[in-house]
Amino acid sequence: MIRFVAKRLALMPLLLWGIVTIAFLLSHTVVDSPLASIVGERNLGNPDVVQAATERWGLDKSLPEQYVAYIANLLQGDMGTSFRTKAPVSADLAERLPATLELAAMALLFAIVLGTLLGVLAARMKGKLVDGVVRVLALLGSSLPVFWVGLIFLFLFYATLGVAPGPGRLSARVIPPPDLTGLYTVDALLAGDWPLFVDAFQHLLMPALIMSLALLGTVIRIVRSQMLEEQGSDYARTARAKGMTRGQVLHHHVLRNAITPVITIVGVSVGLLIMGAVLIETIFSWNGIGTYAVESSRALDFPAITGVCLVGGCIFLLANLVTDIAYAVVDPRVRLS
Repeated sequence: MIRFVAKRLALMPLLLWGIVTIAFLLSHTVVDSPLASIVGERNLGNPDVVQAATERWGLDKSLPEQYVAYIANLLQGDMGTSFRTKAPVSADLAERLPATLELAAMALLFAIVLGTLLGVLAARMKGKLVDGVVRVLALLGSSLPVFWVGLIFLFLFYATLGVAPGPGRLSARVIPPPDLTGLYTVDALLAGDWPLFVDAFQHLLMPALIMSLALLGTVIRIVRSQMLEEQGSDYARTARAKGMTRGQVLHHHVLRNAITPVITIVGVSVGLLIMGAVLIETIFSWNGIGTYAVESSRALDFPAITGVCLVGGCIFLLANLVTDIAYAVVDPRVRLS
């Protein structure tokens, strides 16, 4: 196990270098210039301002020179300065990332808990009405586009019925909690501010639920199919022959083996949830890394775009590593090489 983890950690810098290189080259293949976001539309007609900005941001250099300079700065921990915000990209990402992590964590919790419960329920009620309803819900969750569902939910529960809060992480005129972790629900609890926690949690529920729909449907289908498959295995029949009830066999033996494939799906989906939060964050005005990526792409903010790709690559690699380790812990038959 230790040798496997060490090998994977040793390969990460090489993989991250490849991710950064691809992101850097792709972001610089656009024909348009980022000068409009740097100097503003009014100053584009001023040759002196344009020339100074071009030299200041290294845009007068060739692409290989810009690449070498960026990699050299990156090795020193400098991810560059955003063209749009004029702040270090690392500071922008550190400010935006907690909001996305909070949203993705709640979506992951919804997918795992609800998906497992509904999958087990459907397996126990195979062929009955409950099974059919759960399977339809799983199909809809995996098929419906999240942006459409998000807009429908906002219109129905917020604009029409008024039973859900509107977009944003907090209600209007509500002061955010002290910035300890960047997670509003956690920071509100640490500050002992229960009304603020309730407000932040209410704003978190709807976007997290919608964000979890695709993964939720996948978890339901996997748990149901694995439960049905494991019920017919030799160890399940032996347990029943020894006098265990069907419920005991399902919950103490079958479920543990059925849940193993879910670990792989969930581990791979962590990175997808975090980096795929663009649509949800845009619809719900969630000030996270997804909206930061969209704003940076519109402004041709090369350092910010590359920084987002670097953070996303780190998240994917770490999530895959943790998934492999968790798989071996849950299933002792797995041998890592």
